[in-house]
Amino acid sequence: MQGRRMKNRGPVQKPKNLKGTVRRLYVYLKPYRFRLLLVVIGVMLTSLASVTGTAFLRPIFNNHIVPLIGQKSPDLSGFIRLLILLACVYAVGILSNFLYSRQMVRITANVLDRIRTDLFRHMETLPIRYFDTHTNGDLMSRYTNDIDSLREMISRGIPQLISSLITVTGVFFVMVFMSPLLTIMILSMLGLMILIVRVIGGKSGKFFMERQKQIGSVNGFIEEMITGQKVVKVFCHEEQSIADFEALNTKLCQADTSANIFANILMPIIGNLSHMNYALTAAAGGALVIAGLLDIGTIASFLQYSRTFTQPITQSSQQINSILLALAGAERIFEMMDEDSEVDEGYVSLVNASTDADGAIRESDTYTGRWAWRHPHSATGDVTYTPLEGDVRFYDVTFGYNENKAVLHDISLYAKPGQKIAFVGATGAGKTTISNLINRFYDVPDGKIRYDGININKIRKADLRRSLAMVLQDTQLFTGTVRDNIRYGKLDATDEEIVRAAKLANAHGFIMRLPDGYDTMLTTNGANLSQGQRQLLAIARAAVANAPVLILDEATSSIDTHTEKQIERGMDKLMHGRTTFVIAHRLSTVRNADAIMVLEQGRIIERGDHSDLIAQHGKYYELYTGALELS
Repeated sequence: MQGRRMKNRGPVQKPKNLKGTVRRLYVYLKPYRFRLLLVVIGVMLTSLASVTGTAFLRPIFNNHIVPLIGQKSPDLSGFIRLLILLACVYAVGILSNFLYSRQMVRITANVLDRIRTDLFRHMETLPIRYFDTHTNGDLMSRYTNDIDSLREMISRGIPQLISSLITVTGVFFVMVFMSPLLTIMILSMLGLMILIVRVIGGKSGKFFMERQKQIGSVNGFIEEMITGQKVVKVFCHEEQSIADFEALNTKLCQADTSANIFANILMPIIGNLSHMNYALTAAAGGALVIAGLLDIGTIASFLQYSRTFTQPITQSSQQINSILLALAGAERIFEMMDEDSEVDEGYVSLVNASTDADGAIRESDTYTGRWAWRHPHSATGDVTYTPLEGDVRFYDVTFGYNENKAVLHDISLYAKPGQKIAFVGATGAGKTTISNLINRFYDVPDGKIRYDGININKIRKADLRRSLAMVLQDTQLFTGTVRDNIRYGKLDATDEEIVRAAKLANAHGFIMRLPDGYDTMLTTNGANLSQGQRQLLAIARAAVANAPVLILDEATSSIDTHTEKQIERGMDKLMHGRTTFVIAHRLSTVRNADAIMVLEQGRIIERGDHSDLIAQHGKYYELYTGALELS
């Protein structure tokens, strides 16, 4: 199927930077230079065996078949020796083909393995903004369609193109030697065929790029539908989903049809012209034989060479198209690799700390259970240590996901160590954005955020995020055991720490009822668990991190009221002594917060504890008493 698809792709647009893309691909092929040289030698031997084998037709006809016609007791020894020699030539070609094909498979597998690894490694360094502005389908197409195009090019396209060049060159000189007149005749017809390829094939070029784009859209939509199948069914959205898919599929069909409408008629036209060329060559050759200007063996070999000569040339356009398509895919892969990694100019790091007898904080090489910020000062050359306590403060922070539209306006707030700060407000008010800024998923262009008195931009992102634990509304579990998913919060956590964290989140009970307990395998984002159970595992994952700052973004939204009450004590233990930011729609979960911030359109319009806000009879009072619904 892959081979047939490649034949019908037709001419495509060149990559924007063809030389640069080829140069970068060569970097991946460079370690296999010696193997590639062997491949080229193998291709040459295969092509030369084919050309040489055809040349044997001339002596077979002239020296053996024609002279032996009519003889009653012909001597076939010379004929048999020639056939054995011909068989040896073809055997060399077959063996060479097998060896270079096997070698190319290995080279291709290794090269694509390195490209996928480098692509994934770089993807892991990209900022959240990149994933927010690119669809999953588009990103997945780099790993699927574009990688598959590269596989086809490296394993087949390039060897076939080299083989075609060698074959055409060798056959051309042999044909000129045999009959210059017939060679001119074939070249004339070949010129007509190439002109047709350029005119007809060129018309489909732009549509193939459009087709690749539409394939990405269709794949992205299918992925969304597979992931959200429960939502689709619960809202009876099947018909609308089908209609939306049909609209995208129609666009893909139109682009595919436009691209292939010329490409698919190209090969029949070229094929018929090739047959016509063969017939005209045979007629002209027969006339030359009758006139005594050529012999039977020469015309037999020449006719076979004419097919061997025209076929690679007519197919080379398809081979070049598949190579250009693969290079365009490689360019998309390299474009993703060239995306700027997440910038981190922080120089304040998180270290294990201990306290001397005089109360001074010192850095420790071993785990102490205490942490401090190691802050080097370039001006003086000194290094100071600040205890990690979880004091977070915003000063006049204004932020927008794009420059023209601010989401937060002049936000100022503080959370002292151990305090519980809650954010409430309608969807889009900016609650989650605040948590994104604390994590430095996005950097603040205007205003400041200080963490334990240190400008957050000075802290290394990895160290900053190590000091935070986060529970998201949309729980993401990974393929692996329950134990592995909890350990995601702290990769060096012991089994005892995992069990303790699960008990703290009140997840231990249901885990032990699973078929293999903590060793139960989870797949498809924990599809064999309830939504509440998945959320409990996410809470346990945060608990095992044992971070001083905890961010709960709708952490209990998927847990029923009964379960919520059951884990309330565990959550209180989890939050005890930690600075906690709670984003909640369910206002019952924030009643005991030290401070509640009511946000509206990116601004804090009310602040205070539960009693203060109820007494104010403002927006929070309306939300709490049900006079106003959160939406």
